[in-house]
Parts: sequence; C-alpha cells; structure tokens
Amino acid sequence: MTLKKLREVRISQGKSQTFMAKKLGYKYASGYANIEMGRTKPSLEKAKEISEILGVEVNELFFDKKLHISSKNTNTA
Repeated sequence: MTLKKLREVRISQGKSQTFMAKKLGYKYASGYANIEMGRTKPSLEKAKEISEILGVEVNELFFDKKLHISSKNTNTA
C-alpha cells in the first residue's frame, strides 16, 4: 500500500484524519490513522470509501503498480 500517497492526497485536500474517520464511521480518529500508518489494512469496501471521499481511484491510492485488465482473448479454439 502506498501509504505516503494516501496521506499526501488527504493533506493536499485539507482533510484531517478526524474528518476521514468520521466519514468512514470510525468512533475515533485512530481508526483511520491506523490505516494511514500501515497498522491495519482496510477492507476492499473501506478502500473504496476512502477513494470516493478523496476523489482518487482505488488503484492509485492502494497499489504501487498500475493494475490493468487485459482484453486479449487467450483462447484460440
């Protein structure tokens, strides 16, 4: 997970960890802070929520390499 990217995007948008935590339904800011610090990994659902709040694609926030879907058909039957 590119935690540095997650933090940078959040800060660049002027959003606090407390804001993010509340939007995600955490009782305390530490719930979100733990994700940013790498102590806990978010579920796919939480990752999607975070990306929606920040307006950035999930892949850009949570994966080091670009993911792509190949449209090549490998079956030649």
